[in-house]
Parts: sequence; C-alpha cells; structure tokens
Amino acid sequence: MSINLKKVPNTPGVYKFFNNHEIIYIGKAKDLKKRVSSYFGKSHRDRKTSQIKLLTDRVETFTTKNEVEALLLEQMLIKENKPKFNILLRDDKTYPYIYFSSGHDFPGVYLKRTKKAVDRNYFGPFISSEAVKKSIKEIQKIYKVRNCSDATFANRTRPCIEHQMKRCSAPCVNRINKVDYYEDVMGAKSFISSSDTKTIQRLTKDIEAAAIKLDFEKAAEIRDRLKRLNLLKEEQSVVTFATDVDIFSVHSELTYLGISIIVVRNGKIRGTKTHLIKQAHFENIEDVYQSAIFNFYDYQADIPKKILCTSRLDNNKLLEDMFNTKHEKKVKIIHSPNKSIRPIFNLCRLNAKQVIKNHISKEDKYTFAIQELSNYLGVENINKIEGYDVSHFSGDSAVASCVTFSKQGPQKKNYRLFNIPAELSGNDTGSLEHVIKRRLKYYVDPDLKPDVILIDGGKNQLNFVNSIIKKSDHDDIKVISIVKGSKRYRATETIISENGIVELDKYSKAFLILQEIRDESHRFAIKAQRNKKRKKVSRSELDSINGIGEIIKKRLLIRFKNIKTIKSADIKELMTVDGINERIATDIKKL
Repeated sequence: MSINLKKVPNTPGVYKFFNNHEIIYIGKAKDLKKRVSSYFGKSHRDRKTSQIKLLTDRVETFTTKNEVEALLLEQMLIKENKPKFNILLRDDKTYPYIYFSSGHDFPGVYLKRTKKAVDRNYFGPFISSEAVKKSIKEIQKIYKVRNCSDATFANRTRPCIEHQMKRCSAPCVNRINKVDYYEDVMGAKSFISSSDTKTIQRLTKDIEAAAIKLDFEKAAEIRDRLKRLNLLKEEQSVVTFATDVDIFSVHSELTYLGISIIVVRNGKIRGTKTHLIKQAHFENIEDVYQSAIFNFYDYQADIPKKILCTSRLDNNKLLEDMFNTKHEKKVKIIHSPNKSIRPIFNLCRLNAKQVIKNHISKEDKYTFAIQELSNYLGVENINKIEGYDVSHFSGDSAVASCVTFSKQGPQKKNYRLFNIPAELSGNDTGSLEHVIKRRLKYYVDPDLKPDVILIDGGKNQLNFVNSIIKKSDHDDIKVISIVKGSKRYRATETIISENGIVELDKYSKAFLILQEIRDESHRFAIKAQRNKKRKKVSRSELDSINGIGEIIKKRLLIRFKNIKTIKSADIKELMTVDGINERIATDIKKL
C-alpha cells in the first residue's frame, strides 16, 4: 500500500507505523515530514529500517507544540502499545530503598519499594534488591537495628535468633534503652547517607571504658563491631564526588545494544544495571540515551542534579527540558567527568560493552558446541536437547528432572520436574519409563519437541528409553546416554548411542556441553528431591501432634517458613497462628 506523505506536516510531533491495524513502530521528530519521508526513500540504513518500510501499510502523525512534548508523547505511547520495533527498557517496577520505620519507639530497618521516597526515612534508590538486602545485613551486624515486624516485636517474650547471632540488640525485651537504640538508628542513617564518625567515636570510647572495667569480652565484641564499620566504610567510599550523579552508557555492536547504568549517591555506588537489546532498531545513539533516561526515571522520584552520559549528545537541552516539564526538576546533562568520577565513568562504559560481549560469547559457545555435536552424532540439524535425571533418597521422595538446552544455552523456562509414584521410587528404569511416556504427550507441540534426548545412565537405560521412543510417533528423536567413568572422574565419561560408543574428543565443545547438560539435570533433580524430602520430614513431625491437620500445618509453614523456625519459636508466637492453642503450642515445643 502506498503511503501519502504530502499530508505529513513539517512540525514537531509523533508518528505511528501500522501493519494490518497493529502498531509496529512509534517515533518522534522535530520535523515530521522530513523524518517520516526518510523511511520511504531509496536508500535504507539498516535491515530493520527496511523491515519497517516493508511492513508499514499506514502512517498516523500527531503534531505537538515542541520537541519536548513530542518526546513525552512518544514515550507514553510506547509504554501503552509496546510496538515490536521499539526499544523497551523499563522493568515496570519501582526501585528498592532502605527504609527505617517511623511512629515507633524502636524503629526497624526494611527493604521497601516505592515510587516516591516521601521522607528522610528512605535511603536510595538501589537498582537491585540484593544490594539493599546486603546493606541491611551489614547495618544489623554493626548497629544491631531490628528487622522484625511490629506485630512480632509486640509479642516477643524472649530474644530471638537475630539477637543470638548478634544482629539485633533485642529492644523487644528491653535489652537496650530508647536513647542508646536511637543513637544506633541515627548512626545507621548517617552511615548510609555519608559516613558515621559519631558512632566510630562512641565505639572507641566504649572499648576504652570496657577495658578499664576489665570487661575484655565486651571490649572484644565492640572492637569487632568497630572493625566491621571501618571496613565497610572503606569498601563503600569508592568515589569522591560533590553531588549525586547517575551515569549512562550505550554501546552498539552488530545488531545489539548494550546499556549500562550506575547510580552514585554521596560518593557511594548504590547499584548498577545493564540491558541487552537484540536486533535493535534505533535512529541513532542519541535516541537510545533519550529512551533509557526517560524510562529509568519514570518510576522513581530520586533524580540527581547531574546525569553523566559517556557519549556526547547533540541535544542536551531536550532532555533537560523534559525533566523540567515532566518532573519539575532542574537537571544538567554532562559528558566530561572530572578526575574523581572518571574510574566509575570508565566502568560504566566497559559494562555496556561487556554485556554484548558476554551474550555473543555465550551464544557462540552453544551454537558451535551443538553444531559440533550434530557432526559427531550424524544428526543433520540439532536445535534442542533434553537432559533427564532421576533422584531419590534411599528409594524415597523420588523426582525426575528434564532440562532443555538450545543454541542459546539453557532454556530454563522449559525445565520440568516430575514426581515419581511411590511404587517406582528407587527403580531408575521404571522411573524413566514413567517420565518419558508422560513427556511424549507434549511433543505434539513442535516447539517443545527435542532433537536429542540425553540420559544419565548405562546401556540398559539407553536401550529401554530408545525402545519407548521408537514405539512412539517421534521415532526421529536421537537418544544418547552419558556413562560415568572410572571413579566418577570428569572427562572419563563415555557417550553411547544405539549404534555403540560415540567417539568424542574429551576436550571438544560437544563433549563439554553434554557434561553441562548432565550436571544441570542432576543439579535440578537433586534440588527438587531435597525440597520434597524436607517438606515431607517437616510435615511428618507436625503430623505427630494431636490437633494439627493439613490446614494448620500450612498456616505454620507459611508463618515460620520451615520446621526449624517453628521449633525455635516461643509459645506466644506459635499461638498467633490461627488454630494453635496453648496445649498444641506446648506439644510443638516438645518436638
């Protein structure tokens, strides 16, 4: 279908490309007519542009007052419609903060996600929740601030395990007064925001006081606390920068885009994040920076006064005006770091390159290995391999795993677990038969059907599984097995098929990928089996108590996570669970 470009105005605005009523691409332009016309000229800059031209059967345009409005409208429409050719970066979630609770005599410290850090009790943002959890763990070790819920705090009658592990000062049972606890909380806040010299000074004096009283045990405990504080201070003082700054870097290679973001607050790296975009379509690198920066701050209120880009942008003012319009904040986009921030600047640039390198090397690794395996096995084209393993505990709690590998590596979304019936538990051959017959039902979907099946076992298991496959409608699947070598040493395994031993070079990529598939299927099965056994043991112990049925067991496990925590809880804590009276709680304590 021909596109009428005569009606497209020479004004700022947004354009939509349609294919059969589906929006495939959304863009903005300072001059709509000039930009839209560039897609339908004789020359095309890349394959993606050619694809867009080929697929587009209709164009819609929306005019705006200026380019800033065009940018805001473009990003809103991309968010709503998610066109296939647009770059989508955002995680659709808020960023985590360290949060100190308010309205309590003894505040706790927690991980909290929010769109707006509304007061001084929030510290962040952190890009990863793991970074927050690590920081909270260190805060507890140094400042001994509680992490329990207010409900748990109110019902404690004795110190919990956190106090025993020296990660909480046990304010719930008055092991510390309000004044001293408040000093610890303020010290933790001060340390997160900058540095905590007051706590260092206080701990130094406490060591001296304990030594004078000959309380050497307490002095040693305070010394360890001070040592950890100084060590953490050194680790976090990575840069010295006058203001907060976020650093963005974009790297383009082949058909990939690598994007790296580093958040620095008060001279400390709060977190890092990378994005890999495959088969990316973009007008230029500047468009990617605009999209990355726009989306990154869509869900968070903590916007620094300076944003550092590792590439020079021609139109900084557009982004600066966007922040002023959308967020009512004055932000400066800069490109040249000073000496103090340059190491982080270079790290950000390296991360953007490395995310592409890691992907390409990983993809090449599996592509080459599977191609090599195709040659060894005489299979024309291997796209997918499934690996199976059976695990049980002395014939009990048996499970079987199925892992899937392709030329892109492990396909974890296609991993499957199978519970083995009790009558087959300990019978590896019977278990394999049970699993393979169940799995065959799914092969009607060509996306799930493998080209090769790998089992961990000898010739008997191989022949048995092979006979099942040959009797099915999927007799084109190649079955091989990996047999453990002498003393189970690595690189001594033997690969066998129905035709006998497959002569594989022990150092070849083909051999290594079969080892990896075997190891992954074993790991997946063992993990599942242990979880199954643990749940069974937990439930069997609770089953011995009169008055505990399936519903109450479930409530206990939801509340306390595992049998160990249930046993360590006191009677009052146990009685907070619906259905647990004092008699049942007392019986639980006797376990």
